[in-house]
Amino acid sequence: METTFALGSETFADGDTLPISVVYTACKGGNRSPDLSWKDAPAGAKSFALDVHDPDAPTGGVGWFHWVAFDIPVSTHALAKGAGTPDSPSAPKGIVEGTTDFGSPGYSGPCPPAGDPPHHYVFTLYALDVPSLPLDQHATGAALRFTIRGHVLGKAVLIGRYGRPR
Repeated sequence: METTFALGSETFADGDTLPISVVYTACKGGNRSPDLSWKDAPAGAKSFALDVHDPDAPTGGVGWFHWVAFDIPVSTHALAKGAGTPDSPSAPKGIVEGTTDFGSPGYSGPCPPAGDPPHHYVFTLYALDVPSLPLDQHATGAALRFTIRGHVLGKAVLIGRYGRPR
């Protein structure tokens, strides 16, 4: 049975507009992953996985993955700003940054089509019952979600919004 635990950020509050510092560079942003912190993870968790998904992306219903990370040690309770940059010294030891739908590892920020209503960027942290996953840096968001099936003890969700004028 999955439980819910708490995920937060000092960069943005749940439901708020994301700041330009986290927006993709092609949309004139800083493309720096926001800080994230969590508490009250379920007992028995052995690692964490994270994805950032835009379900509003015009992709025929599958959305767009902006960050895929896993093998986050269970002793970790926060990710610093910029931890989504591959090989960032602020990233926890052992974390694996998967491949986003932009085709690169690490964090890639929001960049919705100009004129679309604001998109929702869903940050989901999964508490897993395994210490690591049989995936590498080429793993996509879809591969992550498939692989964690049956291993999720709980999840925490934080949603930011971002839109661009026409």
